[in-house]
Amino acid sequence: MNVENMPALQRSLAEIIEEYDAKAKAIPALCKEYEDFHSKIGMETSLGGEYVGRPYSYHPSLSERQCRETLAQSAWQHIYKGLNINRIASAKERKQFEMALQNPPEFTLDNIRATFGDYILKPRFHILKGLAECFVDLDRAYKSHSKVKVGVEGLPKRIIINSVTDSYGFSGYGGDRLKDTVNAIRVYEGKKHVEYREFADFLDLARKRGEAEFDGMRLKVFKNGNGHLFFGPEKLRLINKALAEFYGEVLADVSDDGEVEPKKQSTAVSKDLQFYPTPRKVIDGIISRQLHMEDGLKVLEPSCGEGAIMEALLEQNPNIDLIGIEYHAGRAMEAKQKGLRVARGNFLELPPQPIYDLIVMNPPFYGTHWKKHVEHAMNFLKPPLKDKPFKRGSLICILPATAFYDGHLGDMGLVRKDAHKLDRPYDSGWRDLPVGSFAESGTNVPTGYLHIQAKG
Repeated sequence: MNVENMPALQRSLAEIIEEYDAKAKAIPALCKEYEDFHSKIGMETSLGGEYVGRPYSYHPSLSERQCRETLAQSAWQHIYKGLNINRIASAKERKQFEMALQNPPEFTLDNIRATFGDYILKPRFHILKGLAECFVDLDRAYKSHSKVKVGVEGLPKRIIINSVTDSYGFSGYGGDRLKDTVNAIRVYEGKKHVEYREFADFLDLARKRGEAEFDGMRLKVFKNGNGHLFFGPEKLRLINKALAEFYGEVLADVSDDGEVEPKKQSTAVSKDLQFYPTPRKVIDGIISRQLHMEDGLKVLEPSCGEGAIMEALLEQNPNIDLIGIEYHAGRAMEAKQKGLRVARGNFLELPPQPIYDLIVMNPPFYGTHWKKHVEHAMNFLKPPLKDKPFKRGSLICILPATAFYDGHLGDMGLVRKDAHKLDRPYDSGWRDLPVGSFAESGTNVPTGYLHIQAKG
């Protein structure tokens, strides 16, 4: 992949920081010089001390704080564009940076590395992530890694984008989503972002004629302002190829045609299950959104690995009654050395004990192996109380997105049968996790989590 002119900085980061520090140091003198200049003008345009007013139409204010903020924003923008991060980063990440620029961090080499280092080390990952984010947001078919295969039947040859145009032409929300998608594809192809005028002309032509073509894509615009973006065979193949590369081939139970290979159900632990520890950012996001734990709450984590989820749960409330189960001896030992209460064993072989108020789990992503874990975990939840039917155990389970979007959870009776086809999947207890949530653990497979209560 050719990311044009990357990096484009003409100087080293050390030289840029040196210039920044010198200019920051000179700001007090600059402000004093500014004040002296305006005082001098006042003196030179009055005689005998008779001041009758300033000879200029306005007197802009200048403060050290404003100067430092402006210099810092300029410095970060220079690095952002000079390293071509504005082209590598996804549309969502670009918007986040623009917001952060309003109150930028201190401009130091360490902060530059922390902010942009990953883009320089892994530009292809971020380009592919940007493409994945666009398609995941626009069509649920792309949320299932089992469907994203080169040449697979069933993937849509077009995506629907609401509010692409309005009576004036360009619609901010829908138009931006369309532009983000077009740019994500172009960056993957090694092309520049589309110019504003070029894109506006394309959109205006589609609005006036009903459709228009651009760079191997065809946009059809309807009277209600919605648009359908169609892809030719080569463009569709390129998109599928890029997404297949991003998601990877880590779930070996999925066959080439997207169907799950039938396997005999057993309680044996597969020897080749990949271990994808739950990143702390994922854990914190789920806990902050979903959990309000009381003292004494009985909590279980099956397949707890090295205890990352357990640590986060105890940080929120150290007074819960928490235990983990882990089959792998090394991981169980790691968790115990952190002071966690962990029993070593195969969770699938434990006899059901419906005594837990809460189960939090991240079972193996491998194929449909997670099904056995989820089904068994449901048997450990406290059933509804007769006098308090709404008081029952609940399960939070991180899963590959195929679990929901391929209809498996519906077939298991854990969500509505047609939940994966609805516009609001979270009404059934399912929530998508951001694209690439498990990247640091070694997989880009789309993920989400299920939050449901014990049956009763």
